[in-house]
Amino acid sequence: MNPISDFRLSPDIILSQDEHRQLVLLALSGTDMTADDSDWLLYELERARVVPDRSMPPDVVRMGSTVHYRTGGGETRVVTLVFPKLADIAAGKISILTPVGSALIGLRKGQSISYRARDGRPQSLTVVDVFHPETDDPGPAAA
Repeated sequence: MNPISDFRLSPDIILSQDEHRQLVLLALSGTDMTADDSDWLLYELERARVVPDRSMPPDVVRMGSTVHYRTGGGETRVVTLVFPKLADIAAGKISILTPVGSALIGLRKGQSISYRARDGRPQSLTVVDVFHPETDDPGPAAA
């Protein structure tokens, strides 16, 4: 298996100070995750640019964001990024501890990233749009 650093798409990501702190604590807790999930999330957190909460750009994927993305295979999906206890795949709520969840956090609209699925296959995705529940209405596409 190739190390994650060998992946070709590894864009700059941005996290708020508060979310960065919460996610580091989650990743280090080891609760509800495999070692690979923890390592991948910690890798993403380590390489993130951390900014004050009030300085977060509006097009960045954050916890609670609804994200419209396109897979490397061309499929489109709409999901909401949540903490593990709120995850409900049937409702489109994916945990930050999934490979897709860790890949999405901190990306901006238009950015693409490579990651490894749980079965070891290399994957990629591109963020098409980002909606925040407190400021945006994702409309019928997210329903």
